[in-house]
Amino acid sequence: MNAIVEMRPAGALASTQSSGRMALAEIIQHIALVQEVMHTVMKPDVHYGKIPGTDKPTLYKNGAEVLCMVFRIAQSYEVTDMSTADVVRYRSVCTGTHQMSGLTLGSGMGEASSGEAKYKWRKAYQSEFDATPEALRRQYKGYDKQRKKEFTVMQVRTEPADLANTILKMANKRAMLAMVLNVTAASDCFTQDLEDMDEKLREHLSRKAGQEEPADGDDGAGQQQPAGPTYYAQDSFDANLAIWKKVIAKGTKPDDVIAKVNAANAKTPLSEEQKAVIRALAAPAPAAAPAQLTSAQVMEQMRAAKDEDTLNTIMDLANTLTRTDQERAAEESCYDQRLAELRA
Repeated sequence: MNAIVEMRPAGALASTQSSGRMALAEIIQHIALVQEVMHTVMKPDVHYGKIPGTDKPTLYKNGAEVLCMVFRIAQSYEVTDMSTADVVRYRSVCTGTHQMSGLTLGSGMGEASSGEAKYKWRKAYQSEFDATPEALRRQYKGYDKQRKKEFTVMQVRTEPADLANTILKMANKRAMLAMVLNVTAASDCFTQDLEDMDEKLREHLSRKAGQEEPADGDDGAGQQQPAGPTYYAQDSFDANLAIWKKVIAKGTKPDDVIAKVNAANAKTPLSEEQKAVIRALAAPAPAAAPAQLTSAQVMEQMRAAKDEDTLNTIMDLANTLTRTDQERAAEESCYDQRLAELRA
């Protein structure tokens, strides 16, 4: 009789304990892997990009494909055609499956429609504009803040059927990005630095996933270990903190302060937590929350976009921001102009 071999999922995403949840060490290793991929494999403005006014990088389709390769995620799509006689509209659900085990990891949903402003209108020349029925054309007026002048663009309605393939690809792209962010937790990982984690959590990076920690005072073999060192008295630490802060403010490095304190108190050195407090005295003040991206910044980014994916990402972001009707119209016109240039 042939033995039945149990195929266990490989990788951080598929590895679970009997409780059905990931171990703490696995979670941290997963975050570390995403960070390492981002810094060593991915390239800014190719796999991800940071748009002014946002607080974290935006993952592009190229970057999502890299993460799928790293975690061995296979994508499958279920598309629902919601089109009408006047509008092409697709809703896509992308499901991520582990390539080695077949385990379903998660899914994401995306939708696209030819009724979106960036697909609904296109720039037209005078002869085409004149030949188009009045109900299907418009003279779009806006104001270019960068050039400080008004502008008028002749536009006609696009033919939805001509955009069917583009709309389908966009729905699938949005669904794929949503799936990757859901499955890999990359949305948070892109801004989470391991150095910001608690010291206890970072220690788990050196332990194997699922390995039980020995109880306090036990070396894991039933033998009691000697008590830990006695650290610098907390009341004395609190009393001297203001003095150390002034010394550091004058240019002394925090590690030099730590070395002097430990040299003078060899039997009661500073604890890791106390060292962290001293080092934090030299940390810069936290940056203010980023202001909302202005309409002028959006259009500046559009003009600098080097491909349609980047241009669409910027427009998607702009659609989530508060705008006046005039600003919205100006952004749509700028989008149309840049899209025409990229397709020329």
